[in-house]
Amino acid sequence: MKVLLIIIIILLALYLFLTAPRMINRADRTPFMKQKFYAHRGLFDNESDAPENSLAAFEKAVDAGYGIEMDVQLTKDDRLVVFHDATLKRMCGIKGNVWDYTLEELQQLRLAESKERIPTFEEVLNLVAGRVPLIVEYKLDRPLTKVCELANELLSQYKGDYCIESFHPFALMWYKKHRPDVLRGQLSGNLKEYAKTPKMKIFYTLVTYLLTNVLTRPDFIAYDHLYVNNISRRVCKWLGALSVTYTVKSVERYKEVKNDFDLFIFDSCILK
Repeated sequence: MKVLLIIIIILLALYLFLTAPRMINRADRTPFMKQKFYAHRGLFDNESDAPENSLAAFEKAVDAGYGIEMDVQLTKDDRLVVFHDATLKRMCGIKGNVWDYTLEELQQLRLAESKERIPTFEEVLNLVAGRVPLIVEYKLDRPLTKVCELANELLSQYKGDYCIESFHPFALMWYKKHRPDVLRGQLSGNLKEYAKTPKMKIFYTLVTYLLTNVLTRPDFIAYDHLYVNNISRRVCKWLGALSVTYTVKSVERYKEVKNDFDLFIFDSCILK
């Protein structure tokens, strides 16, 4: 019985070591505690003249006083654009991935048949100009941290409040090494269902249960609100990590989970 107890204690200690967020020398989270609502891809409506991740949607979010969550990825010619999907079909109606096209080619396209085009990251930063805090999500559909390096060149000159997040631990590892002063967050949820190969299933399971935290030591966990009871998410919150959720799509759902999270990324509704 004594041996079993020792084994249990060792396993528990190992689990806590693997999943723990950053515990010392934490980045400043104060600016983000002042704004709890973040407009997902801007305050958008894909049936309007302000589709997702457009300059118009970001301006609407600023005008409404919301923080902004946005997606950043690289083009074929290594330019930073703000666009969510890996592929262009849903928002622009053409085949291919974002990284198959140059910036010049992408800016000929229009978002959701509106007048808006795919903006560069620099254009979005210039538009927001520090008026509201930003959550910048790095898309590493190709596991390249070059997106972190190039975005950091712009963000290091930016005068507003921002933090970064990603589903891919590589992005957080880059920030841990090169910019430990920046608030960094691990995105997660029930990712196992997206695995297409046995290796990917292992990787997604590790991220689902936040076991990659041992490599990244995030300041916050951004977790799918549908899986609010994930044990690792709750442990991280208990250990002091800022608790963020995505993507809340109704006032009713917000009321159901409002005591479980600190910050809320939302769309399809207005939260106050």
